[in-house]
Amino acid sequence: MRRLRGQERAITGNRQTSWAFADAFVAEDEALRWARDRAREAGLRSVSTGTGAALRLLAAAVDAKAVAEIGTGTGVSGIHLLHGMRPDGVLTTVDPDPERQQFARQAFRASGFAGNRARIIPGRALDVLPRLADGGYDLVFCDGDRMECLDYLAESLRLLRPGGLVVFEGVFADGRTVDSGAQPAEVLRLRELLRTVRESTALLPSLLPVGDGLLCAVKRG
Repeated sequence: MRRLRGQERAITGNRQTSWAFADAFVAEDEALRWARDRAREAGLRSVSTGTGAALRLLAAAVDAKAVAEIGTGTGVSGIHLLHGMRPDGVLTTVDPDPERQQFARQAFRASGFAGNRARIIPGRALDVLPRLADGGYDLVFCDGDRMECLDYLAESLRLLRPGGLVVFEGVFADGRTVDSGAQPAEVLRLRELLRTVRESTALLPSLLPVGDGLLCAVKRG
């Protein structure tokens, strides 16, 4: 036991280095770098490289043919999801800003994806999601308004097939989620989301320490 505690201390001391190494483990191509640049110019925060790699892995793990994405941005997360999906899979991605979606469309094309691989819908997520088919999706990725995250969860449970995955990006909120000090309403909402997912009998959850925190849960059959 004494030796194990020593190993734990060593791991703790190198944690930041390990996280940085993990985040950069999968290289990104020119199309992804272009999409990241467009996001940076627009003042948007893209998913980290490590988060993108995790999304790619999760999409492949569920053999995703249909994925719904809340928050298109400039296409960074969408490219990763498409790389993990089946060759005939379709990404349905929703964002209130059609100009950003135009950048995403260019990025998807530059990554070699045919136009019919992505269904890009401009609009508020809570206006669009109710129009999508019940049980028609293998994975739902949520990277939208944090104040609406519980509504996204409810819609995701309806949209997902049994065994499908719901994934929330940014649940660490730059460390504020676990900070004991006073926090804004959006952080309190994230805490409520984490508690709801963890306690749900309909979900099998896990919290991945990549990027700014990736909350994942499988919908039980």
